[in-house]
Amino acid sequence: MRKWNLVFDVAACTGCHNCTIAVQDEYIGNDFPGYAAEMPRHGHRWVEIERCERGRFPAVDVAYLFRACQHCDDPPCLQAGAGGAVRKRPDGIVVIDPERARGQKQIANACPYGAVSWNERLELPQHWNFDAHLVDAGWSAPRPVQACPTGALRALKVTDDEMRGIAADEGLETLDAGGKHRPRVYYRNLYRITRVFAGGTLLVNRDDVESCVAGARVRLLRGDSLVGDTRSDVFGDFRFDALDPFSGEYRIEVAADGCRNYATTFELGESHWLGEIRLDAA
Repeated sequence: MRKWNLVFDVAACTGCHNCTIAVQDEYIGNDFPGYAAEMPRHGHRWVEIERCERGRFPAVDVAYLFRACQHCDDPPCLQAGAGGAVRKRPDGIVVIDPERARGQKQIANACPYGAVSWNERLELPQHWNFDAHLVDAGWSAPRPVQACPTGALRALKVTDDEMRGIAADEGLETLDAGGKHRPRVYYRNLYRITRVFAGGTLLVNRDDVESCVAGARVRLLRGDSLVGDTRSDVFGDFRFDALDPFSGEYRIEVAADGCRNYATTFELGESHWLGEIRLDAA
C-alpha cells in the first residue's frame, strides 16, 4: 500500500518560514471537523523552522531544521491517548481527533519531538496532521510542500519498500536514530545539524607579501586511517564536514607547491576551526 512520507533537505532550506506561514494560514480561524480544530492565533507553531548554528567566528555554518509531527508508525501519542483520541491511518498519517482528544493533555506530553501543542482554551492537544483534509480532497501535496520556494520539502506517497529504497539512494535519515518510533519524516543532509566540521585557512609569506594558498592538498587522518582528502579553495580555505562530534584526536597534513609540508594534530569536540595556518615557503 502507498503511504505518505515527507522529505526535508536541510541544505536546500533558506529559513524563509513559508511552510510555517502556510500552516498558520490554513488553520488559524478555521475548523475542519474530524481533522483539526482551529489553531490559536498566538503561541502555536505546528510547523516550525529551527535555526541551528555550528562553529564560531570566523567559521560559522547556519542551517535550518524542519520541526513538526513526524507521523510515526509507532506513535507514542497513540499509546497515550484514550478512547480513539489518536488514530494512525492506513496511508501513514497520524490524526489527533479534535473531539475525542479533549482534556487529554497526556497526548501532548507523550510526543518525544515536542510536536504536539496543548491548546489551553480548548483543552485540546493539537499537531500538524499532514493537511489530511486536503490530501483526502485530492491535493497532491500538503500546503507546506506547495509553499516551499526552494524545493526543500517533498511529499511522497509510495510503498514502504519504495521509501526504503529512496532513503538508501539519497542518504536520508530520521530524527529517531534508534528507530524506536519509525517516523515518516525523512531528512537529507542532516549532518549539518547533527555532526561537526573542521577546517582552516592556508597562507604563505613571500617577499613580505602574504597571500592565500589555493589548490593545496589537505588530508585529514584519524590514527592511520584517512578520513578525508580535499583541496584548499581560492581563499586558502579548506573544510572537512560530517565528522562525529567529540571523536578524539585528528591529524591534518598539508602539501602545497612552493611550500614546505605542514602537519598538526587537534582534538575534535564541537566544530573546530584551526585558524590561519602560515606555511613556510620552500
